Amino acid sequence: GLNQYDKGDYSKAFEYFTKASGLGDVQAHYNLSCMYHSGKGVEKDRRKEIHHLEEAAIGGHPLARFNLGCVEKESGNIERALKHLIIAAKEGHDGSIKPLMECFKEGFVS
Repeated sequence: GLNQYDKGDYSKAFEYFTKASGLGDVQAHYNLSCMYHSGKGVEKDRRKEIHHLEEAAIGGHPLARFNLGCVEKESGNIERALKHLIIAAKEGHDGSIKPLMECFKEGFVS
């Protein structure tokens, strides 16, 4: 799927990612979330984007977990955002540290 995506064949990439995600491929779920976010090859769909982020995060994808934390923070769900960001940091996503520090400075973490 990534080869097709990189070539700009988004419909074929979507087809491959969909098949792979149906088989439980965590990276495919993440890739689908990106497609639904950007609208490349599919219509933008926030609900489907978050669904695939959740599936990828549950499967152990650190960047998906980080992105979920950002989504929750933007929605004002600080407690859920913190949980996602902490898990992402534990999974090795260094980019989660800065938003965690911001939450600490804002008094959401003690």
